[in-house]
Amino acid sequence: MPANFKDYYTTLGVTREASADEIKKAFRKLARQYHPDTAKNQKTAEEKFKEINEAYEVLGDPEKRKKYDTLGADWENAARNPYQGGSGEDFSFGGTGFSDFFEQYFSGGSHYGSARDFDPGGPPGAPRQRRPRKGHDIEGDILVTLEEAMLGTTRPISLQTSNRQTGAAQTHSFQVRIPPGATDGRRIRVPGQGGPGINGGASGDLFLRVRHAAHPDFITEETDVIHEVDIAPWEAVLGAEIVVPTLEGSIKLRIPVGAENNQKLRVRGRGLPKGKSGERGDFFVALTIVLPTLLSDAERALWEQLRDGSSFKPRDLA
Repeated sequence: MPANFKDYYTTLGVTREASADEIKKAFRKLARQYHPDTAKNQKTAEEKFKEINEAYEVLGDPEKRKKYDTLGADWENAARNPYQGGSGEDFSFGGTGFSDFFEQYFSGGSHYGSARDFDPGGPPGAPRQRRPRKGHDIEGDILVTLEEAMLGTTRPISLQTSNRQTGAAQTHSFQVRIPPGATDGRRIRVPGQGGPGINGGASGDLFLRVRHAAHPDFITEETDVIHEVDIAPWEAVLGAEIVVPTLEGSIKLRIPVGAENNQKLRVRGRGLPKGKSGERGDFFVALTIVLPTLLSDAERALWEQLRDGSSFKPRDLA
C-alpha cells in the first residue's frame, strides 16, 4: 500500500533551509490557530492540527529531519516502497493521528516473531511436526493530545493488512483505551490485533506507542508539565504576579524578588496523573528574562540612570 508523500515544510509554511527556531515558531503559531479547543471549525481544525503535529514531529527532531531530507529528489521512488514485513503483509493504520507516510518512514514498524512453525524434537529421521505459532506483533505510533493524556480517552482504531502475493486485504476495527497519565513513549498493548497465527496459533498483539501531540504552550517530561514564559527585567528584579495557563485553566503565580533566568517555579500536583495512585506530576513555569532591544530616548535615559546609580557590580563577584 504505497503512501502519498508529505511535504512537511509546506505544512508548516517554512523553507527547507529554516532554522530549528524558525520551525518551532511556525509550529506554535499554527498550533494556536488550529488547536481543537479554540478553533471555530472543530472538524477542519482537528485534521489540520494533526497535520501540523506530524510535520513538527519530524522537522522538530534533528534525526528525523535528517532522514526526511535524505529522501530528497528520490522521494517518489521511496514512497512507492511501503514498509514490508517478514510475514509477506503490508499494513496501514487509521485513527492513530499519523499518516501512512509517517508510519512507513518514521514509526517503529512491525516486529515479527522468530519462532519456528515446526517442532524440532523427536528421534533422528522422524518427520517434523508442525505446531501452532503465535502471529507476529505489530507496533505503531498513536498521537495523543495532552488533554487526552490528562483525562484518558477511548480511540477508534482500524488496522488494514494486505497480502503482497494474493492482494487480499482485510481491515480490523477496534477501540483502544488510553489511560489517564499516558506518558510520551508509553506502549499500549492491544491483545490479538497483530498478525494471524499459524497452524491454529493465537494472533499476535498490537503495540501502540504514545506520542504526545506538540502543544503551543506546554511540553512534558514524564508526568510533569512545563510552561515557558517570558518576563521583563523589572519583573525578575522586583517580583510580579502573572497569570499562566495550565491544562485545567489559568492560575495566578507569584514571581519571587530576584528571579533568575531559566529558573523554574513549581506548582505541585498540577501535572499528569501517575497511574491509579491518585498522585500527579508537577507543573513548572520556566522563566526567560527578555531584554528590550528597541529603546526610546526616554527609556534609554532611565537605563543609564539605573546604570549610574546602581551599586550592583556583577563582575566584582567573579
